[in-house]
Amino acid sequence: MGKDYYNILGVSKSASQDEIKKAFRKKAHEYHPDKASGDEAKFKEVNEAYQVIGDSKKRSQYDQYGSSFEDMQRNGGFGGFGGFSGGQGGVHVDMDDLGDLFGGLGDMFGFGGGSTRTSTRSRKANDVRVAIEIDFLEAVKGVEKELKFKKKIKCEHCNGNMAEPGSKISNCNKCNGTGRVTKIQRTILGNMQMQATCDDCNGEGKTYEQKCSKCHGDGVVEDLFKLKVKIPAGIDDGETIRIREKGEAGVGGAKDGDLFLLIRVRPDKRWVRQDYDILTDYSLKFSQAALGDKVKIETVDGEVSLKIPAGTQAGTRFKLRGKGINNLHGGPKGDHYVKVKVEVPKSLNRKQKKILEDLGL
Repeated sequence: MGKDYYNILGVSKSASQDEIKKAFRKKAHEYHPDKASGDEAKFKEVNEAYQVIGDSKKRSQYDQYGSSFEDMQRNGGFGGFGGFSGGQGGVHVDMDDLGDLFGGLGDMFGFGGGSTRTSTRSRKANDVRVAIEIDFLEAVKGVEKELKFKKKIKCEHCNGNMAEPGSKISNCNKCNGTGRVTKIQRTILGNMQMQATCDDCNGEGKTYEQKCSKCHGDGVVEDLFKLKVKIPAGIDDGETIRIREKGEAGVGGAKDGDLFLLIRVRPDKRWVRQDYDILTDYSLKFSQAALGDKVKIETVDGEVSLKIPAGTQAGTRFKLRGKGINNLHGGPKGDHYVKVKVEVPKSLNRKQKKILEDLGL
């Protein structure tokens, strides 16, 4: 009876190619022979399953012919797919599927020695992280800032194409401009065709008659970069703003990295922030607390009048609705809370003492 490749990988027959790939990675991690809990036979089996149903064309043939599929592939059917039996054609494996699973897989299988640089065609340039300090009110109200920092930018001399202007750019002879080469390698799984980055062009697919004299063929140079950014109203200390494609410049078709701004907010002695609310203390004279009064409170939106009722006790909190901080996520604006402190006079004359005694205070 033929092998059930879906069952081996633990997926349903309706699974997408992405789901099959994820299942393969999980099983390969579990059974990898280098692990203490590894199982070489099962590792070989999950690889065999993935080589069939992980390829949409072979999967279609497998789904159509079922158990006959193995006999046909052994007899050269389906384009001479050789399985893991070590046939002449071997097994085709793209290192994008396996290389990131086991870290040093290439060295373990013995096909190291080429370039370790990842092809720029399939990666993004480095992100940049910058810390910026702003005032409390700038965080509350929002502000525009001009940033200056060093990063890798596209070389202006060659416009990022890595060649000296006017010199000839050709397709790499070794990989025919694909940036990838195929190697046959003997492994514990049998003969395998390995897709690897071309070590002649480092995956660029191009060769240059003369490399750029400014960037030395890198396509980027490190230089001072200026950028105006808008800090949104309501941002808090420790929050991060992501600005897409403002990180280091990509070359050879790679995307630019992103810029991450870490916000640091300088404290202000007038206010304390709690989420989107503002907290302050206000000291009242004993007479103001006892008799009531109107006082001026400094908020982030300016001064407002606050009525103090007669008989207000120390520790009472008053709410100034909507006088807090804008909610970044579209919720209601915060409030301003005023906590009352009552100043008790430290020294009284006889007349004052007599009045308080008569009042029973």
